[in-house]
Formats: sequence, structure tokens, C-alpha cells
Amino acid sequence: MKKIKYSNQFGILFLILALVISSCTELEDTSYGEIIAEQFEPTEEDIVAIVGSAYGNWRQILLEWNGYWRAQEVGADEVVIPGRPNGWVDGGIYRRIHEHTWTTDDDNVYQTWDRTFSGIANCNRVIYQVESGFLPLEETEEEVLAELKVLRASYYYILIDLYGNVPLVTQFDVEEGFLPEQSSRSEVFNFIVTEITDNLQYLSSDFNALTYGRFNEWAARTLLAKMYLNAEVYTGTAMWNECIEQCNAIINSGAGYVLESNQKNVFVTENQNSKEIIFGLSIDDQYTTAWNAFDIHMQTCQPSMQAKYNLQGTPWGGMCAIPQFIDTFDPEDKRLTNNFMMGPQYSAAGDPLYVTMGSLVGEPLALINELPGVHTSEEIHGYRFEKFEIALGSSNILNNDYPLFRYADVLMMKAECLLRTGDADEAATIVSEVRARAFDDAAKATVTGAELMEGSVYDYGLRNEFDTTQEGGSDIQYGRFLDELGWEFNQEGRRRQDMIRFGVYTTKSYLSHSPNGDYRSIYPIPRGRLETNTNLSQNPGY
Repeated sequence: MKKIKYSNQFGILFLILALVISSCTELEDTSYGEIIAEQFEPTEEDIVAIVGSAYGNWRQILLEWNGYWRAQEVGADEVVIPGRPNGWVDGGIYRRIHEHTWTTDDDNVYQTWDRTFSGIANCNRVIYQVESGFLPLEETEEEVLAELKVLRASYYYILIDLYGNVPLVTQFDVEEGFLPEQSSRSEVFNFIVTEITDNLQYLSSDFNALTYGRFNEWAARTLLAKMYLNAEVYTGTAMWNECIEQCNAIINSGAGYVLESNQKNVFVTENQNSKEIIFGLSIDDQYTTAWNAFDIHMQTCQPSMQAKYNLQGTPWGGMCAIPQFIDTFDPEDKRLTNNFMMGPQYSAAGDPLYVTMGSLVGEPLALINELPGVHTSEEIHGYRFEKFEIALGSSNILNNDYPLFRYADVLMMKAECLLRTGDADEAATIVSEVRARAFDDAAKATVTGAELMEGSVYDYGLRNEFDTTQEGGSDIQYGRFLDELGWEFNQEGRRRQDMIRFGVYTTKSYLSHSPNGDYRSIYPIPRGRLETNTNLSQNPGY
């Protein structure tokens, strides 16, 4: 069989083919292996498509309905999906996420489990095809395998974070009826770290169009830094210095990563050239055709706001910001004014928009920072999300690429670890650097080490039409730093993880949510998966 070199054409074709393949129908059941054709003479384009297919699952896992984004955000203290005049009750699933009363049968529990194991199966398939010679690569087999193994480790990063104790499956050619054994969270942690560290040397250190949307060395080191940042949660042993080491490697790499002068540049429609994005998901509505591939604008805008952006379809108007979170912002912070819709709304032509449903029909659509609770709301309740630019004429799918890892995250990971290891002043210097672009007043942008040591300004407690309690956030260790993470990274699918690390996710109340047990810091294994794999045991508490 002719050997095919893994050339630059891979990088040129990679993103489009990964987009196309990621739009395929996802699996409805957990699959640990698939059948591949025996007789196949692959062209270079075939190899591009096959390897690119292993990346396509990331978008499905993160952004599709009831996926990883919702698992990280909707149960946390920034985002809520309340009942609306046009629905959004859906059997109470969004309310259960907010209140931490989800069950082992809920869709949000199933979806990320199944989609992520589909991604792992895809990685195992392509690794098998390369190692068996089915995909013959010249000279670069080690590089391709290293990239695939780190990609597979990134899928396990999702699983260790959400579910903790999961099966480690690394073989594709398994016997029919294979049921993998469950591994402990510590074992999964060690597997992920080893997979990354063993393969760093083979990854490209380039930061350019050919490595965009793929795991180069710096994306892999960012993933490794995230593992170390959360090591105490995952294993019980803190690894702050190891996280700093990886962050320093990226900061001092000379690869070209920088903070954008305007945070909004990271999230504009044409953001693929941003020097802040370390690892991004490529999304294009011409190729990424799944119905809800990236539809945050459709989920947050009210129906009449179709005219605000001349959208091709009518938006559904569900999720919004929790008012207590909005109240934490300095009014002069551009991350508030640029990333949230608030106040009177107008069409693209400048005409006022009006409420079209509920008890306020006909009144001006003026979004207010108030919310009766998770159970019910009117169209005007809650600021809406606009961190990702909504281009005029957008379809149901935004064209913005999704930055999973960005340089600001590397800086803030280093700052957090410095703070936790006793160097609050150096941490403050870094945080001030990140804040600088958010304020016109330099004095407002500057934060001190002493301030980072303080509690949170978040006014925790129940705030709904039935109950009001006073808890506050002054008792949270390094709470001000948790606030900084919220101000910088809201709407990016990570808040739950940050809250857990700071001991807040299962201990504080907000809106209609009250603490419901520390075991809720991880999700249950879906009941149906327990029934089909008798080697699995349910997570404690469920």
C-alpha cells in the first residue's frame, strides 16, 4: 500500500472536514468500539477526514442541547433558564439543574456521558487505524498518535470533572459485548496527566493556521495546567506549583499568544485569527449544520429581538443572567456593558421593540436585572447574553469559533496558584493586567494582593418571590479571586468547576437554589448506562 505523508494539506483541509463530520447524527448509546471497513485505500483527503472526525465530538459535547456547557453553567450562580411565557419548563429539567435536584434519568446527565464516550471511541478508532497500518503515515506517525492521545485525554478531562469515576477505555479492537471496568477519579487523573506528559515532545510547537483548532504543545500544556489546577478536587492533593510550571512554559514560549487589547475581539464572528485563542472549536454555519450547533443567541434572545439582529429565525427567549451575579460587577466594567443585553431593546433599524407574550404584552421590551425565580418570569426579566458577537443576519448557528482555552485563562491560572501559595502581590499584578482592558480608568483596573485575599462581593442567599435569605460571600477564602474569574470568564462554560474549587458550588444559595448535598459536586452515572454495564457502580449519594 502506498505510504502517505502527513503534510501541510492536513492542516489546510482539517478544519472544514472536522466541521462537516461533527454535524453527523450523534450516538444514542455509549459505544466503546465500532466496525471499520477492511478494504480501503485511503487518499490524503480521507486521512484528513478520519483524523479530523475525532475532533468533531468536542463541539457536540460542549454546545449541543443539554451538553457540557449547560452542565457547567446552568447549575451555577451566573446562568439560569427560568420558565417563560412561551415555555422553557420542559418537564422541570432546567429547574432541577438550577436546584441541584437532577436525577439519574435526566437528559443533561446522559448527554455529556454519551457524547464524550463517542469522542473517545472515535479517538480509539483512529489510533487503531494508524497503529494497524490501515492509515499509512510517512515519518509523522508519532506526531499523529500523540495528538490523538492528547485529544482523547481532553475528553477524559470532561468525564473526570463531571462524573469522577469512569471507565478508562483505550482499545478499539475489543471483543463483542466488552464491558469496561470502572476506574477511580485518581486513576483517571493519573491517566490523563501521563497521556499528556508522555506525548508533549511529539506535538507541534507552532501557533499558526495549520495548528489552529488542534492540540499543539501549548494547548496540551493548557490542558495539563487545568488538570493540576483542579488536582486537589480530583485527587485530594494540591498541585499548585505544577500548574504554575505549565503556565510559565506557555507564557515564556514565544509562540505568540497575547491578551487582546479588547476582550470582545476574542468573541467576534471572525475570531479565528485572535492571538488570545490557544485552542478553539471551529464553527461555520455552512458546514456545522446540526440544528443547535451553536445557538446561544437563540436561547437567550426574546422572539421580538429577531429584528434587533435581523436573524433568519425567531429566537426562543429562555436563559438569562442571575441578577445577584450581575450586581457583583463594577458599573464601569466593559465586561458588563459589552457582554450582556440590558435596558430598552431596538431593532436594527432603530425602532423600539415590544413584549409579545405574557402579562406585559405591548409594553416596551426593556430588560431588567430582576427575576421572580427559576419557576416563572416575563420577557423583560433578566439580562441576556451577548459575549459572543451576534452578527446581523445570523442563522440559528453562530459563525463565531468557540475559544475553549485562551491566554487570559493561562494568566489567571498562574495568578490563582500564586495566591494559594502565598504570593498574593504577584497574583495581583497578573490580575490587574487582565483587568486593564476592561476599564478606562487605570485605577479601577488595579487590584491589590490584599484585596484578592478578601471574600466575595457576591450577595449569596435565596432571592425569589417566595424566599429571601442573607448569606453573602465574605466567608469564602479568596472569594475576590472567584469574583474575578466570574467577571472575566462568564458565559464560557466553566463556572461550576471554579465554584467547586473555591468550595461554593454545594454550600451557597442563589436565586431559587439552596445547597442540596456535597455529593452534587459530581453528576451521577446515567441509570441506563449502569444497567447496560454491570461493572459500573453509582457515584455516592445517588
